[in-house]
Amino acid sequence: MAMLHKVAQPCLESESETQTETESGPSHKRPTGSGKEGRESLAPGETPPAVPIEPGAPTGPEAELNDRDRCMSVQHEQRIGQALQAVSEPTPAKVRKVLNDLGYIDERIHGLRQDGKFTRFYLDLRERGGRLCEEGLAAGVETDISACVASAVGPFTVAGPGE
Repeated sequence: MAMLHKVAQPCLESESETQTETESGPSHKRPTGSGKEGRESLAPGETPPAVPIEPGAPTGPEAELNDRDRCMSVQHEQRIGQALQAVSEPTPAKVRKVLNDLGYIDERIHGLRQDGKFTRFYLDLRERGGRLCEEGLAAGVETDISACVASAVGPFTVAGPGE
């Protein structure tokens, strides 16, 4: 648990600075530009739409994870991805060792299995009422780690949409 708190530290600091009414639920804030207060940013060369466009509802994990979990997912994805990219032949045993060396205990590593030349796995990162998990594909330089949503209570399972 200490490792999870250490990885989450940047998120905990920003969480305490920006407590909002969506304290435990998803937030759908969009970035604002450096211009007038509250105006949304445009990419260079992009022209603003003539009619306001309503943003689409978020989908996938972003729709179901709270701000803290989304922030933490970035922290975990970066450190895991960087470590696994250095593994040229990612067997389940090598992937488990890398994850253990990063501080992830065996009880949080799930579904570790060989898939051709790659190894797939899930990490259960639920804590403090969160639902964060990470889905990983260890494939050397092609490694991919992405957020997923775990069931809120009970044994670890990856939740389907709306669960």
